Amino acid sequence: MATFRTHTLDITTGGTETVADLTADCEAYLREVARGADGLLNVFVPHATAGIAILETGAGSDTDLLAALRDLLPADDRWRHRHGSPGHGRDHVLPAIVPPHATLPVIGGSLALGTWQSVCLVDTNRDNPRRQVRLSFLG
Repeated sequence: MATFRTHTLDITTGGTETVADLTADCEAYLREVARGADGLLNVFVPHATAGIAILETGAGSDTDLLAALRDLLPADDRWRHRHGSPGHGRDHVLPAIVPPHATLPVIGGSLALGTWQSVCLVDTNRDNPRRQVRLSFLG
């Protein structure tokens, strides 16, 4: 019989665009709840201006992602959604491109990620420095 467990992480992203690596947090959570079991980990950010991405970090890909998002979603006055800092409307479009969730396989209690893959929170919203990320394990 499968069990469902969930936990919320509190993440401070600061006042700048950021890609925050959550992989260690995910692995720590799985050590606690999966206990060697197979299953699925769902990572969900319940915010209208942030997303979850699986990508390489530390070799420039995280910086490249933010640069690509700046090119694709410029922080200027083109957006109809206008509250917050200038260009904040683009932050509300971000989850259509970087979804607010990822579901990942868990094998033997550990994430089954590729060699260079990391689980990351992507946050371009400079107006909200505090985020929550919900980790849910089904296994």
